[in-house]
Amino acid sequence: MIIKERFNAILMSSNGSQGAAAKAAKAKIADLESMLSESPCSEQVCFKLSCVLDVRRSEIALLRLEKGSLRFIFPVELRSAGVLPLTGAAVAARTAATRTPLLSNSFMRVKHVSLFEAVRLSTGEEDKSLDQVPIQKIMSVPVASADGKVMGVVQVSRKGLDVKLAGADFTGEDLKKLEHAAEIIARMPFMQAGAEL
Repeated sequence: MIIKERFNAILMSSNGSQGAAAKAAKAKIADLESMLSESPCSEQVCFKLSCVLDVRRSEIALLRLEKGSLRFIFPVELRSAGVLPLTGAAVAARTAATRTPLLSNSFMRVKHVSLFEAVRLSTGEEDKSLDQVPIQKIMSVPVASADGKVMGVVQVSRKGLDVKLAGADFTGEDLKKLEHAAEIIARMPFMQAGAEL
């Protein structure tokens, strides 16, 4: 019985789940919206988003537009890693510059900046072995104010040693959820220009 439980825990970690305890109460987009009145930090919002989209915290990235470049605000470990110029080839930069969402379930075949994938994250998750594996699947959505001004980008990925180990493909419904989440994130205090992180 113990072996079966350990196998199930490993299997759940490898397919992008955060474990039965964290997912017991499936989070909804409405849960994210209800956080607005609490003025949460980016870490709290990204954790909730990971629950809504059934991915690990280390598979969420949130970037804010500052002086013509994108700066990571989550994960925290990437805040000091530098910036992505909007004129660059990074997926986040293209998302912000074109204001176009992206969904790719074959991301490893796409030429992309993989430097940030090598940064070790201290997410507190049980299985840290998946932190530094490559991104196999990704959704990237611009975060824009109500008047359409791009404020940043939110990205959700599935990581794994190969596309099958990364878990289920993202769907059009997942992208819609992320776009709705981006509308909510745009109203969070930490996304405002010059806001302290």
